[in-house]
Amino acid sequence: MSDLNQLLLNFEYKQNFKDEDFYVSKSNYFAFNLINSWPKWEKNFLNISGDKFSGKSHLANIFLKKFKGIKIDANSFKNEKLQEIKIYENIILENFDQNIDEVLIYSLFNLIDNDNKYLIINSINPINEMDFKLNDLKSRAKNCLFAIIEKPDDELMFALILKNFSDRQITIDKKLIDFIIKRIDRSYSKIFEFIYKIDEFSLKKKKPIDFKTIKEVLKA
Repeated sequence: MSDLNQLLLNFEYKQNFKDEDFYVSKSNYFAFNLINSWPKWEKNFLNISGDKFSGKSHLANIFLKKFKGIKIDANSFKNEKLQEIKIYENIILENFDQNIDEVLIYSLFNLIDNDNKYLIINSINPINEMDFKLNDLKSRAKNCLFAIIEKPDDELMFALILKNFSDRQITIDKKLIDFIIKRIDRSYSKIFEFIYKIDEFSLKKKKPIDFKTIKEVLKA
């Protein structure tokens, strides 16, 4: 797994989904460990939940690279997909929320059970907390493995900030990262929002990223 020195390597600016680009901390260790321990799971269903940008899609891509399978966006999941996924052992359902066809999802659960397949559901909220109207689905949603990606701790915040600057070919001093961590919300989306804003501000104003620039962006 990546340590902070590895994360300092220069990457092209793009979203990286390599195993070695995923920084493991106590916030996401349980989810990461479950992904890598397949197929030694107690159940065939795993629900990974966490805030936007918390790394759920990254984990899905790590899983698919190692173990193969198919990934489907829940918003585009239709009846015809049930037939298509029968050739796969592992199915990942991304962006799962309550705006789904409950009968169809229940059919998917049955298919996983009957064919001894594995299903990973990525969602912002745990699926056992969702208020499904279909009682059978409510019951099935409780019978899963659950891995919650917690809010980022200081170690993970440091790694995320460092990596995102590195993705943009920007070198930043450790003191500046420590300064940022103490002043922004402990949220994955806020971290990415801040990185975007400070990069844009620095390019537009042609200013280096220093304490003064950081303070200006935080005030804005």
